[in-house]
Amino acid sequence: MERSFHDEIEALKLGAGETFHGEGILAVTKALLESGVTYVGGYQGSPISHLLDVMVQARDYLDELGVHVEACTNESSAAAMLAGSIMYPVRGAVTWKSVVGTNVASDALSNLASPGVMGGALIVVGEDYGEGASVIQERTHAFAMKSALWLLDPRPNLPTIVRMVHKGFELSEASNTPVMMELRIRTCHVRGSFTASDNVAPAISSRNLQQEPAGFSYARLAHPPATYAHEKLKYDSRMPAARRFIEAEGLNELFDGRHEDVGLIVQGGLYNTTIRALQRAGLADTEGNSQIPLLVLNVVYPLVPEQISKFCAGKKAVMVLEEGQPEFIEQDVATLLRRADLQTKLHGKDRLIMGGEYTAEVILNGVLSFARDYLPQADVQAGHDFNGELAAARQQAAEALGGPVPPRPPNFCTGCPERPVFAALKLVEREVGKLHISADIGCHSFATFEPFSFGNSILGYGMSMASSAAVKNFSARRPVAIMGDGGFWHNGLLSGVSSALLNKGDGVLVIMKNGYTSATGTQETMSTPASEAKRVAEGSSATGDEVTIENTLKGMGVKWMRTVHNYRVASVRKVLKEAITSPFTGLKVVIAEGECQLERQRRLKPLRAKRLKEGLRVVRTRYGVDEDTCTGDHSCIRLSGCPTLTVKNSADPLRREPVAHVTNGCVGCGLCGEVADAAVLCPSFHKIEIVTNPNWWDRTTDRLNRFFIGLLQPA
Repeated sequence: MERSFHDEIEALKLGAGETFHGEGILAVTKALLESGVTYVGGYQGSPISHLLDVMVQARDYLDELGVHVEACTNESSAAAMLAGSIMYPVRGAVTWKSVVGTNVASDALSNLASPGVMGGALIVVGEDYGEGASVIQERTHAFAMKSALWLLDPRPNLPTIVRMVHKGFELSEASNTPVMMELRIRTCHVRGSFTASDNVAPAISSRNLQQEPAGFSYARLAHPPATYAHEKLKYDSRMPAARRFIEAEGLNELFDGRHEDVGLIVQGGLYNTTIRALQRAGLADTEGNSQIPLLVLNVVYPLVPEQISKFCAGKKAVMVLEEGQPEFIEQDVATLLRRADLQTKLHGKDRLIMGGEYTAEVILNGVLSFARDYLPQADVQAGHDFNGELAAARQQAAEALGGPVPPRPPNFCTGCPERPVFAALKLVEREVGKLHISADIGCHSFATFEPFSFGNSILGYGMSMASSAAVKNFSARRPVAIMGDGGFWHNGLLSGVSSALLNKGDGVLVIMKNGYTSATGTQETMSTPASEAKRVAEGSSATGDEVTIENTLKGMGVKWMRTVHNYRVASVRKVLKEAITSPFTGLKVVIAEGECQLERQRRLKPLRAKRLKEGLRVVRTRYGVDEDTCTGDHSCIRLSGCPTLTVKNSADPLRREPVAHVTNGCVGCGLCGEVADAAVLCPSFHKIEIVTNPNWWDRTTDRLNRFFIGLLQPA
């Protein structure tokens, strides 16, 4: 990874009494060290990538504390690390993106939850739900309930987040149960400050080794008949212990309000949005003091029956604010009220949306509905006025735009090496007909949008090859599976490649080999090319010793394999067509190689800046369009989709149609020209080399070029 987290690493070293400033997810990282964690593992993914990224880059400092950090190959291997806390009194933490990462880790989590833990085990998951999410819309809550894992959902402010990390370990140890902490997108990125504590070097660590292994205990194995006793322990012993700890430590928070005959039960992660909605309704002041009593659940599972009953007793009605479906908390509260024979009216999903993100607007409408029936004396006109202003603003914007805003789907980065492969695939379809494309998780999934619109299914990270297993048996044309190198190492090698080889499947797999797990922040993979400095440090050579996808596939027994350079569109098209039409029956793998453009630019820009500072020669490549030659049919745009390839009005007053135009954001990848050549489009693209600090040869050739061009032009 080219990005440096130097400032964040320095913040990890703050001591007692110093003030930490930063994002929520980085506050979690600091809190882990303050809690005396022995080991940390995980798999990157928005919105929690920075937790692991910072720790990986801070390994030198963490080694001083004796904290082991491991960037795992997938979430299942991360969850399995927590086995270290089953038999040893050590604290461990793992992290990943949820719900998809929790799906992958679920087998290990179930087998961890059954015997329980001795040392504190904390699972930090990024609850990627709502408008900014990039995955399927499901909740982690279901996994916590099915496996009896306690689930924290802290209020989105740094002191509360840090306290929940500290208390999460204590809760785990008090109840011998792993604890999950879900952090929504906005919670991860909320900024603030808290007063730091000293980092704690763990008693058992990589610097203070456990001298003897733990003794054998069959009761600690997730294996029958011990699992029958585990099931009893979960609900007869561990859950009561957890509830006692939650209540004794005040993990859930009660905020009083003057309207004591009603109340709101709020997920901790929704607190900030709820206060904003109450302010809009005139039911909270600018400092966030609510007129309606709030029970804020920083622990959403398990609920404490006595706490719920005490809050609801004597109230006419209570509304549960619970994001996502189904309404787990609301159902739990309803059961507790019936068992306590409390007649308090319960509302929730009947006044709020069932699925989707609870924005301030959504919560405001729910609060207004609730107040209409149970707070007739409250002045909530401000909320209705706000809704009116919002509707008017939307109408005004629509009228000003003259219609709906044109959709702007996500796109590949400028110069992305994966775009040329999909351009080539479009050209192949022109020759052989439409193809079934099994898409995957990763940057390449942007090809599901215009102008490519490729993808018949996305079933998980590294699952594209496996998801075409059935289709290839009843399809007249071979299906094509697309996978990144990150997905290949995460799951694709075993789920896709090995299964296809075992079953002698006749399919096509395209592996985008850009060198990194780019979509999650360009983390390194098994096959990330090593720099010369890294090779020297590890004692490896430039050839032979490095792990490559090609060598791995050869070792697995793949017979048909081709490697292509992504930006050579004509060559990529030729190889793809060969794979799809080849008489060879069996797995055919096309490895499309091209470095992630983001990492390439991060690597080149400092080198370029250094050369400019030293007055050395620097060449930048750009591409342009000769508008006199451009035919104006824009096939080049439909084939490449590059953000810098757009249109502009022609300077020719006789031409009505706009012409193609390359903006200054061009990084000089050359795709536009390659596409024009491969598809035999109009020859309007030209290459420009911008030379800074030119040498004598550059100046001489420039003068000669100008002289001869001048001779060819009319006087």
